[in-house]
Amino acid sequence: MQIKRSTLSIILTLLILAFTLLSIFIAHNPIIPLDIKISLLIQKYQASWLDKTMLAISFFGELPYSLLSVLIVAAIFYWKKFKREALFISTILFSGLIILGIKNVINRPRPTTFYVRLVEVNRFQSYPSGHVLSYVLFFGFLIILMNKLKDIPKTTRNIVTYISAFLMIFIAPSRIYLGAHWFTDTLCGFLLGLICLFPLCYFYFKKGTLKTDQL
Repeated sequence: MQIKRSTLSIILTLLILAFTLLSIFIAHNPIIPLDIKISLLIQKYQASWLDKTMLAISFFGELPYSLLSVLIVAAIFYWKKFKREALFISTILFSGLIILGIKNVINRPRPTTFYVRLVEVNRFQSYPSGHVLSYVLFFGFLIILMNKLKDIPKTTRNIVTYISAFLMIFIAPSRIYLGAHWFTDTLCGFLLGLICLFPLCYFYFKKGTLKTDQL
């Protein structure tokens, strides 16, 4: 069942409005009680194996591995003759510029040991979460491709879909558990990831075909 364009436009508008209002609020309130409470709740149970698990979930969002992951997956699609898909996957790299721009504008400091336990120390600003944005955009687009490219074996499509969904679901809690982000950082990253996913999918489906021999 296809969603009407007007419905998609309304959803996109609401996402942009929510992102804008949240960003304005955080710019004026960098530390809020809700974020601290959620961080302490998620960090209530701590263990070395859980530290390693959360670090592993965040692995694909770390530089330079995030860049390499996109390029390797794009190369695999190109090698398998899905040239158009490879091109669109490569454009995801530009999302890094969006993240850096917003981080510099909002300039929200990272969580500190005064408030939470730090398992991972980061150098860039906290808002929004680049990991969450990139995971929603990258793995979200992979899920869409796996749903549409029937030429790919079903087993492969299912494996990629399940792994992508798992990482998309758990990347936000992992960033909070590691002390790398506040909840609102991850919420904004999620919103921004969906916002970026809209134009990516729009231009991908614009020609009304999923043929892989257009390049």
